Amino acid sequence: MAVDLRHGGNREALAEQLGCRPDQLLDASASLAPWTPRLRRPSRQSVRDYPDRRQQRLRQAIAEFHGLDPHQVLPGNGAAELFTWAARDAARAGLNVLPAPGFADYSRALSTWQATKRHEPLPLRWASGFPQTFPDPGWGDVLWVCNPHNPTGQLWSRPSLEFLLDRFALVICDEAFLPLVPQGEQHSLISRVTDHPNLVVIRSLTKLFGIAGLRLGYAVAAPDRLQQWQAWRDPWPVNGFAEHVAVQLIGNSGRYSRWSQRVQRWTDQEGHWMQQQLADCPGVEPLPSAANFLLIRSERSLLPVKATLEQRHRILLRDCRSFHGLDQRWLRISLMQRRDNRRILAALRQTLKA
Repeated sequence: MAVDLRHGGNREALAEQLGCRPDQLLDASASLAPWTPRLRRPSRQSVRDYPDRRQQRLRQAIAEFHGLDPHQVLPGNGAAELFTWAARDAARAGLNVLPAPGFADYSRALSTWQATKRHEPLPLRWASGFPQTFPDPGWGDVLWVCNPHNPTGQLWSRPSLEFLLDRFALVICDEAFLPLVPQGEQHSLISRVTDHPNLVVIRSLTKLFGIAGLRLGYAVAAPDRLQQWQAWRDPWPVNGFAEHVAVQLIGNSGRYSRWSQRVQRWTDQEGHWMQQQLADCPGVEPLPSAANFLLIRSERSLLPVKATLEQRHRILLRDCRSFHGLDQRWLRISLMQRRDNRRILAALRQTLKA
């Protein structure tokens, strides 16, 4: 089966191509926190039994964390599954506006339902101060927003996004990376869901906690919308082990707060340091980012650089050609721990000078 390896996080497939073990690769193509918390093992019963179709314990934990009604929350098999159901609603609502460059999974989900869409180009240069005002998205019926934006790392201010809730029949806001951004929660739209039934906010737990293999996300939206999604989906989209882990992680507000503060300090410190270091690399330009990844550009193709990093240095960076509006002159680098960031920089400098 063909798999698009331009998406990040393909360690197994790329290791097979490169003839090495997956654990020999430093994966800076997937943007995750560099640590995973200690987790209690699930009980034998929780693994043996079928999962609760209602995901009631997990819904309750997420709702309490955000100050919501549990009926406003729907856990999912990662954000990707929830994009699929959001896209089914979006296809019926009319023309979808997708800021570009943007995450390719929105288009994938919309294509599933033969939705109409229009790409709205974003400026490919921006200031270094965050948050910033979201650019005018033009005309359409449905707006897909990512905050902070993937792949640019721009953080949009909440007032500039709130203004759009009265302009579009449906607004789908992807906040997968927002918990990793210092003061990011101040710009979340989750608090506006109750008085805006045309708003859907989708979150990921995998980025913040470094647990991408468990596939955990959730949607916050009007209860009647989520009830319809529940009727469309498979009976058990969230497995029992994943639910057990998620309740541990988000059900303890003190633990969640301490962990997110740790990750946000890392995002801030490593982001600033990495941008300064990349600015001294010959032939590439790093762009400002509020998120745990940095976009770099060049006047020439960076695909040979990416290939050399993989083959000689066993380092994976994100191919940006899957983002509509970007080409082979762009790469995305995910932040790692300092020693790994130094390894990336040394390999990048050596390759660029060759």
